[in-house]
Amino acid sequence: MNVFIPGRADECIFFSLFNFDLIMRTIFHLDLDSFFVSVERILNPSLIGKPVIVGADPQYGRGVVAACSYESRKFGVHSGMPIKQAYQLCPKGIYINGSHGEYGKYSKSVKRILENYAPLIEQASVDEFYMDFTGTKNIYGSMYMLAVKIQKEIEAKLLLPSSIGIGSNKTIAKICSDYAKPKGVTYIIPGMEKEFLSPLPIETIPGVGKKTLPDLHLKGIYKIGDITKLSEDYLIAAFGKYGSSLWRKANGEGSEYLNPPTERKSVSKERTYGKDENNRAEAEHTLFKLTGQVCQLIRNKNWQTSTISIKLRYSDFVTLTRAKTIKPTDDDKIIFETAVKLLRKADTRRVSIRLIGIHLTNFNEFTEQEEIFENDEVKRKKMFRAVTKIRDKFGYSSIQLGGILTNKRNVDAHYFGMR
Repeated sequence: MNVFIPGRADECIFFSLFNFDLIMRTIFHLDLDSFFVSVERILNPSLIGKPVIVGADPQYGRGVVAACSYESRKFGVHSGMPIKQAYQLCPKGIYINGSHGEYGKYSKSVKRILENYAPLIEQASVDEFYMDFTGTKNIYGSMYMLAVKIQKEIEAKLLLPSSIGIGSNKTIAKICSDYAKPKGVTYIIPGMEKEFLSPLPIETIPGVGKKTLPDLHLKGIYKIGDITKLSEDYLIAAFGKYGSSLWRKANGEGSEYLNPPTERKSVSKERTYGKDENNRAEAEHTLFKLTGQVCQLIRNKNWQTSTISIKLRYSDFVTLTRAKTIKPTDDDKIIFETAVKLLRKADTRRVSIRLIGIHLTNFNEFTEQEEIFENDEVKRKKMFRAVTKIRDKFGYSSIQLGGILTNKRNVDAHYFGMR
């Protein structure tokens, strides 16, 4: 079979080994290249080839860069950078708030494609997937050709570019996918991890960030190979448990097993205002819209929530949270009424609001029961489930409920058209 040593997919050197895949673990890490930007370009092809920054409107000077195109990176823009700083570096860039609902849809479509290939998948984030192909040589043959096939199918069906790293564990696979960008494949055969890693910058290791980097540099550690020359005990003495993890990763070690998918234990939505909000009615209207979004999510999971929390952050960054446990429900009206009461009780300061959010926890699976009497709650339940189906098919914004609250105390009349 063909096995590849360090290098981009188009620079690989070939070795011939007997049944190598059958005895060693084979982990793929697929990273969707500039995922948010790629989706925005699918939605608006005029953005292709232009410096695109997804995150926020720079005129307000808030927020961070969620994603940026390779064209914008030439100016020094990178993910996680304050949007104001990005604008200073790239004033002619195209700044987009982001089509976050679309990102989730495309991510699910990618996962459906991967499920046709991989026996086991771990979704690390909206644009990252681990796959375990250990022992599948008799099915797929060359792992490199399998990676290329997966890439081509995703790009052909969804127009999304991706990079894939292949290694004996998750750490190596992730480093390989970063090394392969853009649109490449890197396969490191087991036993050659240290040789591959040695010349790479220390910040290549997942988990090494801006806070740790200066401390490493002070100790003369600039490349991954510098760590392999040190003992694990030395790094533990210098950095504690983190030092042990760093030493193992630098020596090519990492988790060989994927984490099975689990249902998330909470659902939340927040909004940070571009300009601090003084109008409490507007804040409640924001909470109403956020409530609709989280209720849509839990109905799609067939869940009912028992605990509702709200989060309130003022312009001076003082943050308050309040929570209440109620009878399990997925009813927008009941959840919003509970949330808005919590908000009014918590909001005792005459200070502008910077952020507002809602958080749902303690879920039960919804069981459909026959209703003998069709009261208002039953009617709403049917209405909300119909609304959920419409939004799933045509998008969340395809149908809206209620209007702007004009009477603070008349929630039913203004938001649900019921008295």
